[in-house]
Amino acid sequence: MTIEYQIILVLSVLILALFFLWRRATSRLQEVAFHKSSLSSRYGKMTEQFMPFLKNYPYLPENFRFLGSPIDGVQFEDDKIIFVEFKTANANLTEKQKRIAELTWQKKVEFKEIRLD
Repeated sequence: MTIEYQIILVLSVLILALFFLWRRATSRLQEVAFHKSSLSSRYGKMTEQFMPFLKNYPYLPENFRFLGSPIDGVQFEDDKIIFVEFKTANANLTEKQKRIAELTWQKKVEFKEIRLD
């Protein structure tokens, strides 16, 4: 076995080992990112249920009904009904939430009574 062959063999093994280490590291980073995102999502879902009870909530909390999805809830006032979506920090409305907002602005909201006999 020549020295060149041994060097090539050692370099190949090192490259292969580095590749597997790189793959493992990126996989772990993806797991951490997913876990962080999952925790953030769970924290958001939990805290939004308490938002109507915060001091700066502008309506009576007892008139709020939590839905959870696709919007957080509905606030029932004497003179209007308000769809409420709580957001924190830099969070944005989802496309579905934007569509719901557009429908309300276009006054495409209905009330139906459905009787089950």
